[in-house]
Amino acid sequence: MKMGSHAPPPQYILITGAGGFVGQQLAASLLTSSPSIHLILADVFKPQFPKASDSISRTQSISSNLTLPSSVSSLLSLQKWHACYLLHGIMSGGAEANLDLGLAVNIDSHRFVLDYLRKYHPGVIVVSGKTIPIPQSSYGAEKDIVETLVNDYSRRGLIDGRVVRLPTVIVRPGAPSAAASSFASGIVREPLKGLSSVLPVSRELEMWVCSPGTVVSNLIAIKDVPKARFGIRNGRVVNLPGQILEALEAVGEKQAMALVKERRDQKVEAIVASWLARFDIYVARGLGMAEDVSLTEAVESFARSLK
Repeated sequence: MKMGSHAPPPQYILITGAGGFVGQQLAASLLTSSPSIHLILADVFKPQFPKASDSISRTQSISSNLTLPSSVSSLLSLQKWHACYLLHGIMSGGAEANLDLGLAVNIDSHRFVLDYLRKYHPGVIVVSGKTIPIPQSSYGAEKDIVETLVNDYSRRGLIDGRVVRLPTVIVRPGAPSAAASSFASGIVREPLKGLSSVLPVSRELEMWVCSPGTVVSNLIAIKDVPKARFGIRNGRVVNLPGQILEALEAVGEKQAMALVKERRDQKVEAIVASWLARFDIYVARGLGMAEDVSLTEAVESFARSLK
C-alpha cells in the first residue's frame, strides 16, 4: 500500500435466502469482487459459508425467520447496509401447494423487510425478484405484489430498489427444489450422473433459462448501476431461447437422453406454460447486463463440475 492511501470503507451487504443455490453462488462472487465487502447471510437455517471463498472473516451466517417482525428488526439492525439482496421465498410449486405459507414468506416477510429499510436505512440499494403480470400462479401473484412495493418505495425515494427478473437457473446441483421448474435442472443433472429423470411437460414447451454464472454476474452488476439510469419500471431480463434436451444430447449423448422419462404432469405444465419464454432485452443491454452463454455451454460446465 502506498503511503497516504486508505483502504475503502467496508460495505455491508445482506443476502436473505442465502442458503439456496443462487444465494451461495452470489455470496462467493461478491466476496471475490472486492475486499471491502462484508456479508451477512440469512435464511431460516444457518447458511453455509461459500465453499469457493477464503473470506470467512468477512462473512456472518444467521438463522432468521423473516415472517416475524421481531426477527426482521433483529437482523436488519446489525449493520448500516450498503445493499440488500432479497432472495428468500417459497418457490412456485411450494407456494401453490400451501397458500398461507406462500403469503407469509413471499409477501409479509418482504414487506416487513422493506418497511424496516425505508424507516431506518433510507436510500439503501435493494435487489429483488420480478415477475410478469398477469401471473397464473400464487407464487407469481405474490412476487408481483412485492415488485409493486419495491417500485413504489423507490418512486418515493425511500429505498433505491432494483427489481430483476430471474430466469430459471440451470443447472442446479443437489436435490430437486419445490419450484415447478425444478425438472429443468433435473433432466440434465440426473442423466449426466447416470440416473433417470422425469420430464413432466411437453418437449415443445419453451422456457426462459440462464446459467448460474451469468445470473450471479448480473446480480452483482445491477447493484452498481447508477440509480438515475432506472425509470419508473425497469429491470434486467435476458432471453435465452433453446431446447434443454438438445443440449443434454449434445453433451451426454444418447445414453443420457435414454434416462429422461416423459410423464406429463398437468399441474406442473400449467404453471410453467404460463411463464413467458421470450423477452425484449433492450433495457437490460442498456444497463450493461451480460447475455448468457449458449445452453450447450451451460450443460458442459455442469458436466465438468461432476468430474
